[in-house]
Order: sequence, then C-alpha cells, then structure tokens
Amino acid sequence: MTVTLADVAARARVSPATVSRVLNGNYPVAASTRERVLRAVDELDYVLNGPASSLAAATSDLVGILVNDIADPFFGIMAGAAQSAIGEGASGRAGGEKLAVVCNTGGSPERELRYLTLLQRQRAAAVVLTGGALEDPGHTAAMAARFAKLADAGTRVVLCGRPPAPGAPGAGGDAAITAALAFDNRGGGRRLTEHLLALGHRRIGYVAGPAERTTTRHRLEGHREAMAAAGAADEELRRLTVHGPYDRRSGYDATLELLRRDPELTAVVAANDTVALGACAALRDQGLRIPEDVSVAGFDDLPFSVDAVPALTTVRLPLPEAGARAGRLAIGTETPPPGGIATIGAELMVRASTGRPRG
Repeated sequence: MTVTLADVAARARVSPATVSRVLNGNYPVAASTRERVLRAVDELDYVLNGPASSLAAATSDLVGILVNDIADPFFGIMAGAAQSAIGEGASGRAGGEKLAVVCNTGGSPERELRYLTLLQRQRAAAVVLTGGALEDPGHTAAMAARFAKLADAGTRVVLCGRPPAPGAPGAGGDAAITAALAFDNRGGGRRLTEHLLALGHRRIGYVAGPAERTTTRHRLEGHREAMAAAGAADEELRRLTVHGPYDRRSGYDATLELLRRDPELTAVVAANDTVALGACAALRDQGLRIPEDVSVAGFDDLPFSVDAVPALTTVRLPLPEAGARAGRLAIGTETPPPGGIATIGAELMVRASTGRPRG
C-alpha cells in the first residue's frame, strides 16, 4: 500500500502541513519537529515526489548512474558512455530529454543504498549501477528490496558490469531489474593465466582486489581454474595470492609481499591495470626487468595500458560499448536481452609485458 503524506503526519504526530513544510524546506520548523518528521519518513519509506508532485504516478527526467570511484577510468569510461547514450537524440521534455547524474559511492555500501533511496524519492526514470557488487547477505537483501521499490515506482534498473543479483530476471526474483550486463571476468581471468602457462610460467603470483567484491572473486576463480588445470595445489595458490584495493599502491605493496613469499616468482597477474602499474613499479625498484625477469599482466585494457613501458598484456573489456548499451536500456531505446541478462565477452590482449620465464 502506498504511504501518504497523511501517514507520515500521523506517525510524527504533526499536521500534514508541517510534513510538507519539512520536506519542501520552504518554512521554518523547530529542529526537534523536523527530526521527528524525517524519522517518520525513513520508518515508513515515504517517497517524496519532488519535481513531479502534481503527477502522482509519473517518473521524473532524472537518471542516476552509480559508480564506486569516478576518478577510476574503469568507472569513468562506463559512466561517460552511459551519460552520452542517455542524452542522444533528446531535444527537450517532449522529446524525452533526461538529466543523467553520476553518484560517487566511494565503494561504501551504505552510500550506495542511500543514493538509491534518494533517487527513489525523486522518482528517477532509471538507475544504472556500474561495477561489481558487494558480497554480503545483508547488503544484498537490502539492495533487492530497494530494487523492488524502484521498479514498483516505474524506475528502470540496469546493472552494468555486475552479475545479476536477487530480484534480477532469471535469478529467481520478480524482474525488478530491467537488464543486467555482466562481464565475463571469470573467462577473462582464466585465459590470461592460460597465456602465461603456455609461455612456461608456473610460479605465478596474483594481486587480487577486495575479497568481498564479485569482480574480485570471479577474476580470481578464473586464474585458479587455469592454475589447477596445470597441477597447482590449493595451498600454493592461496600462498601466492594477496588481496588489496583496486589501486596502484596496492599493486606495489602486494608485489613486494609476493616476492618475499617466493623470490623466484616469474610472473605477476594483477586484478586490474592500475594495480598492474604498481606491480611494475615494485619490480623495477627491486632491480627486476619486465618481462625478462618477471612478466606482468593486468585486466580491463584501460587507455594507458598500451602506453605503459613495456605495453601491458591485459584483458580487454568493452567498457564504452557496455556503458552506452546500459544508457540505452535505461531510457528504453534498446530492448533488453532475452531473459534480461547478457554476458559481455572479454578479449585477451597480448603485449610486451609478458614473455617466457628466465632460464
């Protein structure tokens, strides 16, 4: 049942006019009263229809794009492509023009949920969530509930670069998600390590991302599948894996730790290209040559990877294409894939940073 302004007023023990004043912010209200009203809004999950208050069932012209870190090219490329696709061909309200707003979560699950709540209250036309999901049962359940509320309000929800979550089509849910575009991170990780194995490497270290992220798990699973097929033991795989953030510093520190654990390491696989740059710097600082002494590989094929010295072997994800497709799905100019789910392929890019192991 839809929660009304009168319901909020009853819960907060104030008049409907007071609730309206608090929510519109156009009239002075005592701090204690304001706090009581806002608490009632949260408890009842009341949706404020701000820009479209005169059209109770309408959605707004707003589209939210959620990213972990807009300064990270992985997210910036997808967000920029989505934003461009959302604005293509629009010439005003009659033409369906949308305002795409990028919301930077900083990787915080609480902020991710908060942005979704704010976008729901603004009756956003669509929401695009980019990048991997947090693997936490409580957060997953909270996200599924939020997706359902957004869908009930007529908001399209599109996942870009993350696997389907509960509530997604084909995932045992109620089709709360319009479409999920998932990268083949597992397949890409497997092919990357198979390339190193084919060159003759067996002592391969892995610099993984945060353990609680789906992207991290899938890429690491692909790597370990390839290593296990080559006869590597589980204990050895765990010993030569170090987790950390998806940043350059993590790549640097983790590579030093891997060298401490195995000074005879011949290759390092990094969770992404930025981490790989840190790995390269650590190896150079230890007087090691790339790839003559140690090969290095990344993931994503970010723009700088081809200009690194030596150029970085990596896995190409079609980030611009995925972002643009997510934008079109968000505004309804592209039909969702069958079942609502599409897996986007990953392509191995072999460059100068990998070679045959020494000796």
